[in-house]
Amino acid sequence: MLQKTLLRYYMFEGLRYVWLDRKGAFCRVRCIYGPNLIDVPVKPYFKLLFEEVLNPFYVFQFFSITLWMIDEYYFYAVCILFLSILSISISLYETRKQSITLHNMAQLVTNLCVCSSVEECVSSVELVPGDCLIIPQEGLLLPCDAALLAGECLVNESMLTGESVPVLKTPLPAGEGKYSSETERRHTLFCGTTLIQAKGGGPGGGGAVAVVTSTGFFTAKGNLVSSILYPQPINFRFYQDSIKFLLILGLVAFIGSIYNFVVLFRANVTWGFLVIRCLDIVTIAVPPALPAAITTGTIYAQRRLKSQGVFCISPPRINVSGKVSIFCFDKVRTDPELDAEFGGYKVLAVMRSPTQGNSTSKALAIVQRFPFSSALQRMSVVTVMPGGHAALAFLKGSPEMVASLCRAETVPTQFSSKLHSFSSEGLRVLALAYKPLDKNTDVRTITRDEVEKDMQFLGLLMMKNLVKPESDNVIHMLRLAQLRSVMITGDNILTAVNVAKSCGMVGSDEKVIFVSATPHTAQSVPTLRFTLEDRVTTTAQGSIEICTRVGPAHTPKRCSSGFGYHLAINGKSFAALCDNFPEYLPKVLMRATVFARMTPDQKTQLEGGVSAAEEIILTHNKTPPCVCREGRCSLVTSFGLFRYMALYSLIQFCSVLVLHTVNTTMADLQFLFCDIGLVTLLAIVMGKGGPSDQLQSCRPPASLLALPVLGSLFIHTCMIVLGQLAALFITTSQDWYIPLNSTVFGIANLPNMENTSVFDLSGFQYIIMAVVVTKGYPHKKPLYYNVVFLGLLVTLFSVMTWLVLYPGPIVCRILQLFDISDMNYKMLLVAVAALNFLISVSGCCVGGVPSKKQYKRLHLLLSDSPSWPPLNHTLFPSDQTVIHLS
Repeated sequence: MLQKTLLRYYMFEGLRYVWLDRKGAFCRVRCIYGPNLIDVPVKPYFKLLFEEVLNPFYVFQFFSITLWMIDEYYFYAVCILFLSILSISISLYETRKQSITLHNMAQLVTNLCVCSSVEECVSSVELVPGDCLIIPQEGLLLPCDAALLAGECLVNESMLTGESVPVLKTPLPAGEGKYSSETERRHTLFCGTTLIQAKGGGPGGGGAVAVVTSTGFFTAKGNLVSSILYPQPINFRFYQDSIKFLLILGLVAFIGSIYNFVVLFRANVTWGFLVIRCLDIVTIAVPPALPAAITTGTIYAQRRLKSQGVFCISPPRINVSGKVSIFCFDKVRTDPELDAEFGGYKVLAVMRSPTQGNSTSKALAIVQRFPFSSALQRMSVVTVMPGGHAALAFLKGSPEMVASLCRAETVPTQFSSKLHSFSSEGLRVLALAYKPLDKNTDVRTITRDEVEKDMQFLGLLMMKNLVKPESDNVIHMLRLAQLRSVMITGDNILTAVNVAKSCGMVGSDEKVIFVSATPHTAQSVPTLRFTLEDRVTTTAQGSIEICTRVGPAHTPKRCSSGFGYHLAINGKSFAALCDNFPEYLPKVLMRATVFARMTPDQKTQLEGGVSAAEEIILTHNKTPPCVCREGRCSLVTSFGLFRYMALYSLIQFCSVLVLHTVNTTMADLQFLFCDIGLVTLLAIVMGKGGPSDQLQSCRPPASLLALPVLGSLFIHTCMIVLGQLAALFITTSQDWYIPLNSTVFGIANLPNMENTSVFDLSGFQYIIMAVVVTKGYPHKKPLYYNVVFLGLLVTLFSVMTWLVLYPGPIVCRILQLFDISDMNYKMLLVAVAALNFLISVSGCCVGGVPSKKQYKRLHLLLSDSPSWPPLNHTLFPSDQTVIHLS
């Protein structure tokens, strides 16, 4: 009898998970394949609406609207409801539009030829790992990940990598190791990439053969789509502090509600009215529009970056780039390919002398190719002459590696000195070697190990690494801003140091100390040496050890001359340093400027903290300072908008509590005028100011809970309370003052003198605080560059002055203001607002950039160890962010 095994699994973010008892956890499984589809769901509008309405922001918004309706603030509630519906509608439209676009981009269905016992044409939806694909000579758009088994493919991987230069893929070599698409990228065809041409592997010599390795969301394209659908959360202090600050405002609202409860309880109001008034305080103290407001600065920065050729798929990352302190640069190189057919072999390419034209008399046909591997530091080819005779193997790669694979008698005695000389001049040096193959060797099946041994050394090939014209200015700008520039490359360490000097990473008055470490072996203990560059050639051995550690007993000595210095280290020494001297790793990382001969895994290890650059696409070499300036501007703007929305809430919070204390409140249209006519308009245009033209040496703060920030908010809050109380006491001290009717409460007491005085001064305070929080120097341009914002400030100041001095009977009736005829009193009220402005602006520097004293203290903390040279010209805070630009 047939027995069926039931396997339960669940889907999460497009992947399948099953419960494993032995691990006690759900684990991702690849053996349950399903259809080969990257299915991006397009949710119906009703479901999107339900999810959108459940957003905490809208839940709080609808709670507030319901409360205002009950409280008979109909006009204000209807306006906010209209804006909320408009915001939700736009959000739903954009979300569904993006879902449809992503769905169409992700889903790919085509027909392919699969070979098992016979060839058959199947739909790509039916593909599973293990299927053998026949790739046609004209290529195709690949619907899965596959390992190339036979033939070569020219592939456009721009969809995945952004590189427009086609990549040549070669067959997967035979071996015992486990296949991995990351380590075997040269032999892997990725889903979503375009195969331009295939040859040398299919039936009859055309096309290629590959085996399916991954389908659906397990492919490279699936991972990309998944990262778009389910982005990683941003672990940035500004956003973390935003949540904490909202909790602080919630605590303020709770205290205000208690105070309001006591005041209203003494006024003998009904319980229903008392509850409504206390809940209303919560909607005032915690601004529901805060999350939307702080994103406006980021949106403006995103638009400015886009106009400069920089695209960001996750706008919040722009704020993160404002805290960048290190830029890591790498070089990208491409090698051109040729192709043609030759002789009886499956020819991969034909090399002809430029003077021979199409003649085959001096041609070589490449019949076997072992691609360049950064781990092996070399590549090789097997060639044949016309007619398939005289097979030769050629090898190129790093000089050290090629020399080790050559017969010793063929390597010149001056090899090391010449290599050192050429590398010191900044030349990129490659070594060349060859050997004739035995006539009985089958070049079709020869392995890489058989080819790359017992070679004959041919010589050195020198290439000049020309620095891009704009690189000097970029590096100079970063150095002036005390932003650290680091080079991570696969080149020779001397070549890399020369390039670092030529582009300004290492100053003309600074020295380079080479770090060399050796691992533990059966014959020797691990060693760590620090060698000064300008003393390299003063001894026969070619080096002087100025700081040496052998075993655990010795520590590096201080560089007595006190010069500015940079460390340089290569990949082998870096690996030995990590394994044998981990206590020195942080010190080397803090001072190293050149990381040479680094493998891809080591680059990944060095750049493990990269976050911002994953979502920022750079298109030219001028963008590092551009991204940094915009990031700082965006962070300062978000910082200012957050402070403004908090101060706006506190202004209104104080106004309501002051008026409730004297048995009155603000009118419906007064709330609407302040919220829409003043605050919303100011918040929208406040972030339009662009970044400063120059990068500064200080970075903007990212913590909202720092003492200077909280201190400035406390001072401004005190000024807000004092200003409103001053307006109220000035009003009640006038001879013509008419006291309120103590038998009624709230809007029944409108219009009255107390309400008018507090409303007038609070209106000025909304505008004053907008000026205070936009002071973003040195990371933003001065306020007068933001013409729209400046014009709005002047207009609103004029409107508020008009409302105080000459409101007129119609405006007074609409806003429920008391028409006070005493012009001296009105001028005094304007004077109080002006005094409030002067005091607030003069104190707005609180919470700015750290002082030199703070920097000096940080410097001493970093250089506290007496066994290490002092950090004498650059500061690297412990919370530094790393960004990788390639």
